[in-house]
Amino acid sequence: MKSTTPALLLGAYTAFCIHISDAIPTVDESYPYTGPAVPIGDWIDPTINGNGEGFPHLVEPPAVVPLLSKPANNINVIALSYIPQGINIHYQTPFGLGIAPSVKWGTSATALDSEATGSSHTYDRTPPCSEVSVTQCSQFYHEVRISGLKSDTTYYYQIPAANGTTASDVLSFTTSRAAGDPTGFTIAVLNDMGYTNAGGTYQQLLKAVGEGVAFAWHGGDISYADDWYSGILPCEDDWPVCYNGTSTEIPPPTPSDYLTPLPAAEIANQGGPLGGDMSVLYESNWDLWQQWMNNITANIPYMVLPGNHEATCSEFDGPGNILTAYLNNNVTNGTAAKSALTYFSCPPSQRNFTAYQNRFRMPGAETGGVGNFWYSFDYGLAHFVSIDGETDFANSPEYPFAADLTGNETSPRANETYVTDSGPFGAINGSYKSNKAYEQYQWLAKDLASVDRTKTPWVIAMSHRPMYSSMVSSYQKNLRAAFEELLLENGVDAYLSGHIHWYERLFPLGANSTIDKASIINNNTYHTNPGVSMTHLINGMAGNIESHSTLSGGILNITAVLDQTHYGFSKLTVLNSTALKWSFVRGDGGIIGDELMLLKKPGSSGGGNSTIPSVALSSTTYVITQTVTAYTTYCPSATTFTQGNSAYTVTAVSSHIHSQIQSTKKD
Repeated sequence: MKSTTPALLLGAYTAFCIHISDAIPTVDESYPYTGPAVPIGDWIDPTINGNGEGFPHLVEPPAVVPLLSKPANNINVIALSYIPQGINIHYQTPFGLGIAPSVKWGTSATALDSEATGSSHTYDRTPPCSEVSVTQCSQFYHEVRISGLKSDTTYYYQIPAANGTTASDVLSFTTSRAAGDPTGFTIAVLNDMGYTNAGGTYQQLLKAVGEGVAFAWHGGDISYADDWYSGILPCEDDWPVCYNGTSTEIPPPTPSDYLTPLPAAEIANQGGPLGGDMSVLYESNWDLWQQWMNNITANIPYMVLPGNHEATCSEFDGPGNILTAYLNNNVTNGTAAKSALTYFSCPPSQRNFTAYQNRFRMPGAETGGVGNFWYSFDYGLAHFVSIDGETDFANSPEYPFAADLTGNETSPRANETYVTDSGPFGAINGSYKSNKAYEQYQWLAKDLASVDRTKTPWVIAMSHRPMYSSMVSSYQKNLRAAFEELLLENGVDAYLSGHIHWYERLFPLGANSTIDKASIINNNTYHTNPGVSMTHLINGMAGNIESHSTLSGGILNITAVLDQTHYGFSKLTVLNSTALKWSFVRGDGGIIGDELMLLKKPGSSGGGNSTIPSVALSSTTYVITQTVTAYTTYCPSATTFTQGNSAYTVTAVSSHIHSQIQSTKKD
């Protein structure tokens, strides 16, 4: 694809060179964009900053409060992410810095004796920050990597002022624990968030950060920026949420915002009272969500992977093909005879995951993966694997151009493309129809085979989309065909996903949705069974404009728990080398909506290149002791179960600080 060139339209702010870090996101511009200069999802108020006549334009405070009332530049977003033996500090400004970005850091808040410099990158966002409030816009993205740090150590850092910005406060981060560190830890796992309906999740995330979660892992559908057009799409019965329309089906209780009357002359529309998830502009949705999340992303690493809502400016047309009329023909509030959205319908800066590639910085380069798309990292007793479930495998949901070609074509015609066409972001060494030809597959096979299970006995994988669910869809079989065999044969313990907007816990499953009944101790406790099954968890209920998914048919027998009503996120707690706890934390007050314990059998194979170290104290008895919050719900009374030719009795004893599980094997 042909690369776009960032427009140096910001005067003195870009007079100094912009050093592009890593790979530049590219888009194809073989055919011209013919839509409005700035698509705005509000017919009554089609202005960038709002004139008060249409939907409200929300704001969130920037990461740094500027010293001046009218700043010329500002640090609006700060986000941390892991790199091996270090940290990446990502920050965003509306205009360039004029110099290389830098961070002062040290082991004391009062002695920032070291300084690291990095690089910056930008793209031609629509609209540019020259037309938006300085404290509500990001167009320049800065990466400062600090490596060679001690594991599990707190460091302090400050982003200095440059070219009109105000220096940040002194902030802190804690490095990851070394692989093999036996200390227990907890992380936050979430998917499908956005801004609307996510307030409760946000509050519980903030609480979790205060309680010491190590990092957050967000499995795609991050800001829902592509719902900028919700306010101009008339309601349809197949959309679950209609604001002030006739087919509202929001699960109770109805958020109070939905009871607010529409602005004068606005139509009943798909989605929320703001005419979209947050804003009526694609880029402003990104800005607002990122600034909202600063209290989380500036304090703990926030690891992300791609979802379908990161791909482009739109996924589908609306009633009367209103977006075809608007984006293809620049006709406002019009219709078209048929839907004709193509790859070239979106502004160039809103194609091919461009915003996603710029607004985050994951350790793809450092771990043999690719950018923010696929990568892995270790933390203590666990190896975490991020998989791209949107592109870069055969029959992926977002197609490469190769799938659009007909006959002897070497590039597709515009009308042969689809609006969400994206990638590939890695090489294809052979036919695009073969999973094994993709760089992502080859990387995943190598990564999983290299895991040292004596150090990281737990291996957790996540992509945006589920492989199985009671809501069956065609993409699931394609995802299974690409990755399931690799994950199973390498003993992956759990596969996490989202995409479906609910919470669903499945029973441990082998290939072809075979329930591994021998690994089910009870409804809330499973054994891992490397090479045979893994646990699937669908965690798509963090929020979002589209509300919850609803199941029209019956619940399948593979599903253990299904919650179609509550929002929230999940906590994953590695207790030790043989026990892991999963908890669904509801946004309405932090109520625990579901819990699961995963237990490993001592001495069992963990896949990769080793076996799980045994914690047996004798040939007949083993005791696992850990300092955790009491979890008596896991085993409220003595439980007897059989496994093979052996019988086990499990008892639980808990206090406010210590919890002990004692299992006695009877041959």
